Amino acid sequence: MRQSLLFSKTTKEAPKEEASVNAQLLIQAGFVDKLMAGVYSYLPLGLLVLKKIEGIIRQEMDRIGGQEVFLPALHPRAIWQQTKRWEYPEMFKLKNREGKEFGLGWTHEEIITPLARKFISSYKDLPVSIYQFQNKFRDELRAKSGLLRGVEFLMKDLYSFHRDEKDLDQYHEKVKAAYFRIFRRAGLKKETYLTLAAGGTFSKYSYEFQTVTPAGEDTIYLCPKCELAVNKEIIEEEKFTCPECGNKKLAIKKTIEVGNIFKLKNKFSGPLNLVFKDKDGKEKDVFMGCYGIGLGRLLGTIAEIHHDDRGLLWPEEISPFRVHLISLSGAEKEGEKLYRDLLEQNVTVLYDDRADKSAGEKFAEADLIGIPLRMVVSERTLQKNCVELKKRAERKTKLMKIKEIKKCLN
Repeated sequence: MRQSLLFSKTTKEAPKEEASVNAQLLIQAGFVDKLMAGVYSYLPLGLLVLKKIEGIIRQEMDRIGGQEVFLPALHPRAIWQQTKRWEYPEMFKLKNREGKEFGLGWTHEEIITPLARKFISSYKDLPVSIYQFQNKFRDELRAKSGLLRGVEFLMKDLYSFHRDEKDLDQYHEKVKAAYFRIFRRAGLKKETYLTLAAGGTFSKYSYEFQTVTPAGEDTIYLCPKCELAVNKEIIEEEKFTCPECGNKKLAIKKTIEVGNIFKLKNKFSGPLNLVFKDKDGKEKDVFMGCYGIGLGRLLGTIAEIHHDDRGLLWPEEISPFRVHLISLSGAEKEGEKLYRDLLEQNVTVLYDDRADKSAGEKFAEADLIGIPLRMVVSERTLQKNCVELKKRAERKTKLMKIKEIKKCLN
């Protein structure tokens, strides 16, 4: 991508009306644009990052047997009435010209369960797991903190279907492991902890994945020994003690929830009549689990953690580009050649080919955008048949022979 043709532009100042770091940096660097509180447009750079995150999640969901679908966002009233959730305040409601009522999906249990009923009838059809990437709509009263609390947001929701609780438990563990792989690949391994939360009617616990950051709205009590945490909601029930090892010296941390997994059991299969016949021909409720990750929230959390006083610091696997190539005055010809060579090597490149920007302006924008590797070609470096390399997370630079670049990037 030539930076001279890039649709979005950076700004010199962060938006003053934004309190959260993720919103300030992502707007200033030209990754997102705010339409209104809790609703954002993803610009080309932001969409590239979002798609990288989506790709990681898709790989890990496929790895544990998930099959991808795409479900409607517009839902009929009747199906939500069956589960007694039509009156939930989170749902946006609307009417068509005939006066029929509909809701915009803030979750999809009411849609996936009747769909599964069409294809699951026997124990031979189980287990199965279905996931999607879909926009959710929630009438959020506290739409704030940039991408961390949205009214419209992209979510990955996975639903699993099982013969019994034992099979559900086994799949639950697979999803836990998959989630930790996702957060590791997205650059949040060190800061993210499995956290016990209230389980509702059908289980003692649900599980959240909480990422430690001063920007967090949640509070967890973390056991340094087990690296297991307990959400503030239920810590009194646990008597301020680690339920795994009994340790009472728990660290209190501010966190952002980046994922959750929940054993639904027959909470939805019961009212929506999702049943199967076992080996003896006996009819039983299907056991279900649900597992969510908000992609925008995850992106915002990464921005909250991976930045410095100069701008964003994208982890390599989710960066919009691998290399930020900058040509300075007098090196335009070699810059063009290097850009084409990198593309031929299938290296993703943002090429700052702008002739109306000074070196200082280009470097400042590169720091703000936060691509992991900066490559500068100038008259000075060309005198040595080199380019200047600098990792975004480091201050030091080094020279590398142009002919050795391919080896370096393999």
